[in-house]
Amino acid sequence: MARSRTVATSERYARDRRAEVSDLGWEIYPAGLGHVVRAWARRSGLPVYITENGIADASDTKRGPFLVAHLAELARLLAEGIDVRGYFHWSLLDNFEWAEGYEPRFGLCAVDFATGERTPRESAKLYARIARERCL
Repeated sequence: MARSRTVATSERYARDRRAEVSDLGWEIYPAGLGHVVRAWARRSGLPVYITENGIADASDTKRGPFLVAHLAELARLLAEGIDVRGYFHWSLLDNFEWAEGYEPRFGLCAVDFATGERTPRESAKLYARIARERCL
């Protein structure tokens, strides 16, 4: 049986207590993506693919700005000459998270786990528009 819990304020994982956080209390920090990618690119000299970057946001009010801010960070990296070749948002669908169960909602599409119905969220429409227009 999957456990369900709500993150209490005392369980926030943000370093800055004033920072905006996800439903799991994780700080939203787009510059962190830039720091990690820069460090990896310098150390490895290899192309970079972002394979998992997303936010638990059941209300879908933070996911759109999260996407834009993180993609803007990647645009800065590209402008610096860092070889970023791909970005894969986590996740297309709400899913089962091993540590948290079904409660966190990471998906661009909402999933009704009782019926299997999938509904694109507004953030999915935003991401589709960004991809289609190739512009933030």
